[in-house]
Amino acid sequence: MTRGTAGFTLVELLVALLIFAMLAGAGVALLRFSVDAQAAAKDRLDAIGGLRRVDSLLAADMAQAVPRATRDAAGTVLPSFVGTPEGFSFVRGGWDNLDESARASLQRVEYRVSPGRLGRRQWPMLDGTAPESEATLVDRVARVGLRYRGRDGWRDRWDPVRLDVLPRAVELTVQRVGEPAVRHVLLVGSGA
Repeated sequence: MTRGTAGFTLVELLVALLIFAMLAGAGVALLRFSVDAQAAAKDRLDAIGGLRRVDSLLAADMAQAVPRATRDAAGTVLPSFVGTPEGFSFVRGGWDNLDESARASLQRVEYRVSPGRLGRRQWPMLDGTAPESEATLVDRVARVGLRYRGRDGWRDRWDPVRLDVLPRAVELTVQRVGEPAVRHVLLVGSGA
């Protein structure tokens, strides 16, 4: 055998290994990038889905609002709809009684802004009971804005003279930390 046909030299093997290592490194970086992009897309889709679920819950609750005053645990009469910059409470109809317990088909509901979150709570009975525990609907909240639409336009509070008057619409603007604000405009009750 002659010296040139015996195989690869050490330098040729090192060059081949270097090229293979560069291709493998590029493949791993590309795979890592695609996994990170998929995780980011999943997180964003989950956040959008959460906001859509909140929007559906709000729309369903607000569409069922009824002009029925309630009483708190002390017996004080409360208007059928109370709205402040920190939240709003109202009575809604259409509460299904799946377990056939002794209760009304009406339900008192409250949406409330707490530091860093938007929550929803409900009462087991309309008059004279304490609310159930609050469920967090949106977390990592940076800012929430609430406005109420009456006959005379938008206002920051809903405190009508008559106890059975509902606003025509509610505007809820929610901005999560590091995300753009999402504006929900919801019609109130069937008379809107």
